[in-house]
Amino acid sequence: MSADKYKMSVEFLGTGTSTGIPLIGCHCPVCKSTDIRDTRLRASVLINCESEKILIDAGPDLRCQLLRAKVSHLTAILLTHEHYDHVGGLDDVRPLGEVPVFAESRVLHMIRKNMPYCFKENPYPGVPQIKLNDVNENAFMIANVKVQPIRVFHAKLPVLGYRIGNVAYITDLKTISKESVEQLRGLDVLILNALRIHEHISHISLSEAIALAKEINAHRTYFTHFSHDLGLHAEVQKSLPENMFLSWDGLVVDV
Repeated sequence: MSADKYKMSVEFLGTGTSTGIPLIGCHCPVCKSTDIRDTRLRASVLINCESEKILIDAGPDLRCQLLRAKVSHLTAILLTHEHYDHVGGLDDVRPLGEVPVFAESRVLHMIRKNMPYCFKENPYPGVPQIKLNDVNENAFMIANVKVQPIRVFHAKLPVLGYRIGNVAYITDLKTISKESVEQLRGLDVLILNALRIHEHISHISLSEAIALAKEINAHRTYFTHFSHDLGLHAEVQKSLPENMFLSWDGLVVDV
């Protein structure tokens, strides 16, 4: 059974870029904002699909995020790429038992290198029980849920987004092929990075994200992975087209 047959929801665990918001030492209006939507942990989402809970990315704020979301088990973790703000919290899954992790071979190699204590022949008791699974651009199954990887590029670094049923999560995108855009047709919910107002070398800006969202034409688009340079949530949201929204930490979207 594919995920689009299930009742699904998406919980935004974090919506910030690698530094989070507020940025340490910064006194700009966004970092000083009292609007809770302007306080952002590193980007991650939890896909709830009946009894299955699929986490996409596991950044250094993961412990706080899982506690806030009251997560007691994970069916699987999908990793988009190996940058620390997307994998730095993997050690925090210790209490959850064995957790399958799905990523490209390059990313799995970095995990083995950075967390060698998890993969020894006789590991120390209590280390995370991480079962690594190599994926590519071909669809695969998690329990009864079909997952379709979507190839995008973060500057020159290959990154995987993921489509689960009629939901897709794409982060750290700078360029995307026509073939990948076609894989995103017919979405109910598109989640897409939009780093800031001005152009960036390895992320799309808000205007670029809006243009891509219009091309993909999902029923609803939620932007994520923001820096403080994007501006205040309340003000930026007013400027967005219909059916496009800024996400925030703790937002739950039913699909």
